[in-house]
Amino acid sequence: MLEFSLLLTNANFDELGLAEPIRRAVRALGYTVATPIQAAAIPNLLAGRDLLGIAATGTGKTAAFGLPILQMLGAKPARAGAFATRALILAPTRELALQIHAALRGFAANMRVKCVTILGGMSRYAQEQQMRGGADIVIGTPGRVCDLMNTRHLRLDQVGWFVLDEADRMLDLGFIRDIRKVVAALPEQRQSMLFSATMPSEVGKLASGLLRDPVRVEIAPPPQEKPQIVQQVQFVPAAQKQARLQSLLDDAALSRVIVFTRTKHGANKVCERLEAAGVGAVALHGNKSQSQRVKSLDRFSSGRARVLVATDIASRGIDVTGVSHVINFDLPVEPESYVHRIGRTGRAGATGIAISFCDGSERAALRAIERLQGEPLAVVGDPLPAGEREMSKVPNRRRGAPRRRFNRAA
Repeated sequence: MLEFSLLLTNANFDELGLAEPIRRAVRALGYTVATPIQAAAIPNLLAGRDLLGIAATGTGKTAAFGLPILQMLGAKPARAGAFATRALILAPTRELALQIHAALRGFAANMRVKCVTILGGMSRYAQEQQMRGGADIVIGTPGRVCDLMNTRHLRLDQVGWFVLDEADRMLDLGFIRDIRKVVAALPEQRQSMLFSATMPSEVGKLASGLLRDPVRVEIAPPPQEKPQIVQQVQFVPAAQKQARLQSLLDDAALSRVIVFTRTKHGANKVCERLEAAGVGAVALHGNKSQSQRVKSLDRFSSGRARVLVATDIASRGIDVTGVSHVINFDLPVEPESYVHRIGRTGRAGATGIAISFCDGSERAALRAIERLQGEPLAVVGDPLPAGEREMSKVPNRRRGAPRRRFNRAA
């Protein structure tokens, strides 16, 4: 396997072998210099290599795979058959899939390319009708893609390019069975690309079964480009978390805040209590329809809602500028999710603040986060509140009970 380890060089888009119509579209969008993941991935993909790309969220992975696919589609003009697609891109969340779709439409401004999104929470009938004439690119979430495969409204026998984006997040959300079903339906002769922000062993196993002699590109941002995020932990008994949250929000410095909860029910409950207290808040989770999710994000990004209360569905694929604070109302089960959660603040060179509440039952989760970070979080307030001493003696789960993982519809 050819490997570019910690490659940090940028390159001009004109030097990457892209065709003039695509370069013109990229320039029209205001981009001239490719990011490191783009500079490393695009030439290898244009050469027909499978690719494993490891780079943080927000580093330009969509263009890294989207631009080569568009160029290769244009070089081999053909029409997909009814309900078939020439390229398939899987994303873990509806929001990320819609962002990929919007980006590809911009990149393909000078081309005739039909892109179809296949997502849950939206009209299935409309998606079936869009696929009736075939598509050049389908961008979808695994669950709905499998649903349309089952009813033969989506055929994968003509796929020449396959992308699995945010693979680690896919596994966190429990999509592995759907992914295996999709991969089994793909043609043997195809070019495959797997992108991930982190590289746990499960992603490595998935890559080995999906990719053929891949180029591995791993990008780590230099220290000066890492987000400047002040991280704190506050030890708060579970019953006092809501009051502590509302007390924090009395400070106007918390101008645009994302609050993460572990469950969908918890997100609704926290949101309802904030609204009852006069704090503008909206909820975002997998039980919301797509139109409700779009509405919630629009209210939050426009400033009409000060607080977004969300499950881990908002920890990736959502880029809202000016998030001043991230508050972990509940600590995540998987420590990697903590990194993605707090990454919603401190973006574009700004300084952000991440505050985590920790009750007695979450001590193990906190230790796992600190091991991943390589240092303890700064404690604000009493390191061990009196009411928590008894809680800390309670085991995290019943002896012999299975560990809970993320609900795939978070």
